[in-house]
This record gives sequence, C-alpha cells and structure tokens, in this order.
Amino acid sequence: MTLDRLFEPTEDARPAPSPEADRLGDGAARRLGIRVRGAVQGVGMRPFVHGLATRLGFAGRVLNDAEGVLIEVEGRDPERFVAALSAERPPLARFDAIETSPMPVRGGAGFRIEESVAGKVTTRVPADAATCEACLDDLFDPASRFHLYPFVNCTHCGPRYTITARLPYDRPQTAMAGFPMCAPCGEAYRDPTDRRFHAEPVACPACGPKLTHSVAEIVAAIRAGKIVAVKGLGGFHLMCDARNEAVVEELRRRKARDAKPFAVMVANVASLDRIVHAGSVERDLFVAPSAPIVVMEAVAGAVAPSVAPRLGRLGVMAAATPLHHLIFWEATGRPEGPAARHAANDFVVVATSANPGGEPLVIDDADAARRLGGIADLIVGHDRPIVIRADDSVVQVIDRAPAFIRRAKGFVPEPIDLGSDGPAVLATGAHLKATVTVTRGREAFVSQHVGDLDTAETVKFYRETAAHLLTLLDVHPEIVACDLHPDFRSSQFAAEFEAPTLPVQHHAAHVAAIAAEHGIDGPILGLALDGIGHGDDGAAWGGEALRVSGSGWRRLGHLSPLALPGGDKAAREPWRMALAAHHAIGDLEAVKGQVSRNLETAKIPFPARALVDPVAARIASGREARTTSMGRLFDAAAGLLGLRMIQDHEGQAAMELEALVRRPVGGSGLFSIVDGVLDFRPLLRELARPDTGLREGAELFHGALIDGLAAWIDGFASPGEAVALGGGCLMNRVLAEGLADRLRDHGFRPLLARRVPANDGGLSLGQAAMARAHAATLDLNKTNEIP
Repeated sequence: MTLDRLFEPTEDARPAPSPEADRLGDGAARRLGIRVRGAVQGVGMRPFVHGLATRLGFAGRVLNDAEGVLIEVEGRDPERFVAALSAERPPLARFDAIETSPMPVRGGAGFRIEESVAGKVTTRVPADAATCEACLDDLFDPASRFHLYPFVNCTHCGPRYTITARLPYDRPQTAMAGFPMCAPCGEAYRDPTDRRFHAEPVACPACGPKLTHSVAEIVAAIRAGKIVAVKGLGGFHLMCDARNEAVVEELRRRKARDAKPFAVMVANVASLDRIVHAGSVERDLFVAPSAPIVVMEAVAGAVAPSVAPRLGRLGVMAAATPLHHLIFWEATGRPEGPAARHAANDFVVVATSANPGGEPLVIDDADAARRLGGIADLIVGHDRPIVIRADDSVVQVIDRAPAFIRRAKGFVPEPIDLGSDGPAVLATGAHLKATVTVTRGREAFVSQHVGDLDTAETVKFYRETAAHLLTLLDVHPEIVACDLHPDFRSSQFAAEFEAPTLPVQHHAAHVAAIAAEHGIDGPILGLALDGIGHGDDGAAWGGEALRVSGSGWRRLGHLSPLALPGGDKAAREPWRMALAAHHAIGDLEAVKGQVSRNLETAKIPFPARALVDPVAARIASGREARTTSMGRLFDAAAGLLGLRMIQDHEGQAAMELEALVRRPVGGSGLFSIVDGVLDFRPLLRELARPDTGLREGAELFHGALIDGLAAWIDGFASPGEAVALGGGCLMNRVLAEGLADRLRDHGFRPLLARRVPANDGGLSLGQAAMARAHAATLDLNKTNEIP
C-alpha cells in the first residue's frame, strides 16, 4: 500500500479529454505535449516514460524541468499513452496533475531522454524510500556487482530528500556529486532498459560510498553487549541488543534518557509477531516504503523491560536500508536464498536516534566522533554526506487509521493540498516539537520534525531546515506566520524576514491544521487539548472549545482553571498539579502530607519534598498563575493517584495513565458544564480518595473525560457538524478513539489529525492556513507586522 493511500485515499490525477483529439480522430499521427506535476523526479519517471513510449510505438522525448516532467509523444491516438501513463506510474511517483496540449507534428522516429532544464522550481523531490525487493535480490546475489554492497539503490528506492540540495533532481545537485560513476554504473545509468537508468544515487563498490567498519564488526559488537552508532539515511542510529537489559540500561545512562521509550528494529514483517500484536493497518504501515516506526501493543517480555518502561506498547521499525538488511543477515549466520531473508528472525536491536541530551540528530562523521564518543563503543560512518537531517517518522493507529506521532523521514517533503492557490507563506511553528511549513501555490510543505528549541544546536538545525525547504521549493515568503507567544524562538525567527508577520493563537492553529488537512475552508468547530499555549489574554490555555473560520476564531468555552504552581515546572513535576487539584476540590491542607508521602514512595529526593509546604502556601494565597490545560489535568490525575510525581520527559505521566487502561469507565456526576466552562472537580475528588487504585483511577479518568468532552461539544455543535479534534492530548489513543466514537453516536463527524501530528508538530500547518486566509486583506508589499 502506498504512502498516499495509507494517509489520504485520493483519486489519481486524470487528464481531461482532449477536444483536439475528438476533432482529429485516431487515423492520423498526432503530437501531444504532456506536463506531469507532482513527485515525479527521482522516482524513475524518465526511464518509465521511455519504456512506455517504446512499448506503445510512440516517438518523442521526455525531460525534467523546474515544473516536473515534460513529455512529447507522437503517433496514432496519443491519448492511449496518457491513459497508460496514469495507470502504470512508477511505484514512488505521485501525480498531482497531468496536463495535455496538441502540438505540431514533427515526424521522425525513436523516443529520447533529454537533458534537464532549470528554471523557477515548481516540482518537488520525493521522500526517502526503503530498499526495494529488486535491490535486495541484487544485494544478496553472489553474481551481482552489487553483492553485499550497503549502498545499493535504484529508481524505486533509496535516499532522495536527505541527499538533495536543490532541484532539478540531478546527480550534481545531490550528495552523490562527489562520486563519479564507474563504467558499469555509467552504462546502467544510460541504458533505458536498466532499472538504474537515470537513478541519480546509483553506485557500486568500485565507485560509490564506503563504510568505515564492516558489517561483521557491527554485529559482533552488538552481540557482545556493546552500543554501536550507525550512520543511516537521515542521521545516525544508536543500536544495541534489545533483549539485553544491562546494555539497554547502560544506553539510558550514557544518553541521559531515563524513561522515554526506545524504538526497536526487526528484520521483516515475519518477525513482528514475536514482539508485538500487529493489526492489518499496522502491518501495512510497517512494510510501506516510508519505513516509519510503528507503535503497537507489545508482547509481554519480548524485549528488555527498560526499552519502553511502564508503557505496554512498543515502537517497531523494519530493516529499511541495505546496511540494515546486511546486519540481520550477518546476525543470523549469512543464510542463502530469498526465502531466508523473509523468514522470522529472533535478532532485535534498539534503534534510537543518536542525539545526546536533546540535541539534534548527528549526521556528520566528524561530529559523531565528537558528540557520540562518550555514548557509543563503536561508531560506523560512511563518506556519503547527509544534506539535511531527518529523524525516523513515528506513527500509530488511532480510530482504525494511521496517525503521526512524529512526521519526518519517508514522508517529508510530501505536500498537503490546500485546495486553491494562495500567496507563499512561511509558518514558523511553536517552541516544542518545532516544524516549519512553506506553501507554494496550492500546496503546503511541512518540514521534518526538528525538536524542542531549547538548545543552540537545535535552533541551528531549525534554521537550516527552513532555509533548505525554501531553497528546495524556490520560495520567497510573502507573509510569515508564527505563534502568538512573543518569547518563542520561532516567533523571533519570523521577525527576521522582510515580509508581514502574522502572530496566530496557538489553539486556533491546532484547529486550523485539522481543517486544512481535511480540506475544510469554512467555519469549523474544534477542540484543542494540549499542554500549554499562549492565550490572547496572556493566560496559559490548553483545554479550549473554538470556532475557527479562515484567519478568525472565537473561544466558545474552556476547562475550569487550575493553579499552575511554578509555571513551566508544573509540566515537569505532577506533584505540583496534584496540590493544585486538591486546592480546587477544597482539601489542600489535609493532603499535603499525602503528597509528601507519595514523593517519598517514588524516591524523589528531599529537596522536592521540602517544597510541598511553600508551594501549597502560594497556591492557597492565589498568587500562582492559572491554566485551562488538559495536559496539566492529566498531570494532576497522575499526581493524585501517586503514579508519576516527577516526569523524565514530556507526556510521561499521560502515557503511563493511558497504558493502564483496559476499558475506560465513565460515571455520572464526574463533571459539570456552566456557561461553556467544563469542570472536572468531581472527577478529581474521586481520584483523590485513598482507596482509588491505579488502574481503577486511570480508567475512571479517561471515561469521565470522554463523557464530559462529548457533552461539552453537544452544547456547541449543530446536528451532523464536523468537529476538529487537535492538540497533543489527542495523541492519546484511548481518549481520541473514545471521544470519536461518542461523537459519531451523537450524530457528529469527528476529524482527527492524519497527515501531520495532532501535537505542536502540526501547528505550523495551521498557522500557514490561517495566514493564507488573512492574506486577502493585506498589502503584501508592506513589511510590517499584521495587527
């Protein structure tokens, strides 16, 4: 199943019937010009077109240019060619449009591929793709010149986005510019019958990139309990034996990553059942050319406990590059024949991003030696540069369809169709899980996941990402959108451009992102449920009911506020939100000792326990800020239940709460709604009871949220109305699926994030959509901030 079929089933682009063809009939030879737009460079289009034209008996030519692929065919009934082109396109090609126009007959025979023509770029480069079966056959065929070569690729697979500096997509514009082709590779490149005809990354052991260490060394180190850094398509992975608890714990210690889950890699789909319970959609995602990490229900005891502690689900990716396949082949004794490589394999490795301490992914060999030397026992690089770093994408199945947790390699730079042309926009995203979006014409290009803009290295990567995307698309922004929060580095970055800037309220952008990817232009009702975003009153919002229309929005309601003790510290220390919850239900003084005991039971150091009394006093005095955040409500629940008092990473408490749920259990009287304010104080009171168990509390919490949110929407929505469900809390599968089912039961149409993450990783898309809607009212020649 192809990427676009998984995430957005759409009809292929179909050419309109040609009136000229009807007038001329099919008897005479005619010449037809054909423009193909979309992801059509670097996917084998020119050799495919050459082969198709030759097979059907047409003369003419094909070439790449800045707009995509240009074709001219001459012969009887050239519409036959157009129909076959649309029906038989190459595996990685995606057609946005096929445009035809009659041309004068030129005569002559033969079909040729011509040199690319540069110009104003309106085409795009495709995403990186996992190694195809034909290349795997070459990889393991002793008679092939690509035998055991870890960089084998063809027009159907291999690196694209991560090696491309600019378009048109030709070898001099890529990271392969420094590798002149040997004679056999050159012959294959020029042979229209060869699968590597005009495959820009084509190379072999004689002329291509080389590893710094052998595959045997890599496997021996992993088998010996060592940590190995391995350079891939978009950066380095850190790999170790996923069943060796001691080495997984050591990886956590060296990487300073106490509890955030690691992904694992297995050889193939046959190996999945040994470690996870995979459904049909999850299997389709796992074997897709995009090769994402797919989060699935774990088989108990299948990997070391420290791989994904206290979660019950596991992120799994398939071997996706020739080097990955060679590692599994070596680990299983170098079996012979294609059947062996498709058989179930017991070798499982942790494959986590090589980025120490929240820094960006390492992509350079010299940088790896500097930054990974204290983490990895062996560093395996190669001499093919990575032009732009891209982490692995992470997906899960929510409400029976794929949803992103992180969108990056394998999917970027696939665009989202906005339905109509508009001005060029750069949207700079938020502070956490930052992305940028660039619009060109009717398309929105959302960048790969960058990360949290907390370090100088990540900010540098963020700037590189924006510059690379603007260069690749040949776009100069006419308007720049950013978050409403003036102190975000992303907002400050927006101010550096000589174009009008539009600050966009955080939660309106969440709703607008859902509307944009679902093709909704008019007013839409939405819930934005997340950690914290800057409200237009300066307060910390995060549980909002909004109606968004174009660039305008209106706040319909919100969650009942809780104190936010310590500001940002409350997001890292749920015990603070537990105190805020106790204050909300009126028994703060009575429970300070209980919170202290929970901190002690959780082995939290004394300095934190010593803060309980002064923090409680500040809450009681009313001096703390307040928040409507759903994310902080999750933290309060975790703190009240004693599940998680201090978080190692963002969302840890919420993830652990979700992992406890077998079936959400609602109940009457656990919420109230007055004047659009949804109040969960009755629920908090139940969770604060000493006899409420962890699983009971988690299931009650999720069930009450579903009940309360559904009732809340009932008060705003019209029968049959679409409701956008956005914000990071909607990445909680229990909440998202339960709420979506309930809304359908109530006659509404729930819309969940599919093409971009529901969290801040999708925020730039919403900003871009709102900026385009606002642009009609602007004089874009002025370089001023939009009021």
